[in-house]
Amino acid sequence: MLFGAFIFAAGLFAWTMLEYAIHGWMGHRMAGAVQRMHAAHHRDPARVFAVGAWPPVAAALIAAVYFGGFSSATIFLLGAAAGFAVYEIEHYRIHFARPACAYEARMRARHLGHHYAAPGRCFGVTVAWWDRVFGSEAPARETARMIAAEPSIAPLAGRSNLGRIIRRSGLRRA
Repeated sequence: MLFGAFIFAAGLFAWTMLEYAIHGWMGHRMAGAVQRMHAAHHRDPARVFAVGAWPPVAAALIAAVYFGGFSSATIFLLGAAAGFAVYEIEHYRIHFARPACAYEARMRARHLGHHYAAPGRCFGVTVAWWDRVFGSEAPARETARMIAAEPSIAPLAGRSNLGRIIRRSGLRRA
């Protein structure tokens, strides 16, 4: 049981690196589909959800459980998928809600700073440590300005892209 919890936590940790790689490298530094989708999010921050990524994630999890049961590899994948779910929820909250705690306020300030002041910095949405590791963290003064500005930036009003995605998928009638 404890070993399984450790493997799950390792999957969560691995997600943080994958989040940084997808956002920082694929979304900002490499030409391709991810960069085009991410550019659309920068133009319209209400396009926050990566729902199109969930079907392959779900298929991989179902296949892992079917073929491997609850092996260490499956538990690791479940941890990574949980990290992705946390990312989706937190990214939505950053754009559409007031922070619920000091950590969320700091991550909101960093992400909004990424959007509006420093698009080449602060790629971590749920954690900041990979920005420190890879040198994309904003300098201390810039970070302090972002944190100071955060309370004055109102959350987005209106709808996110989730409803459009669900309507297009046919899961819910328009």
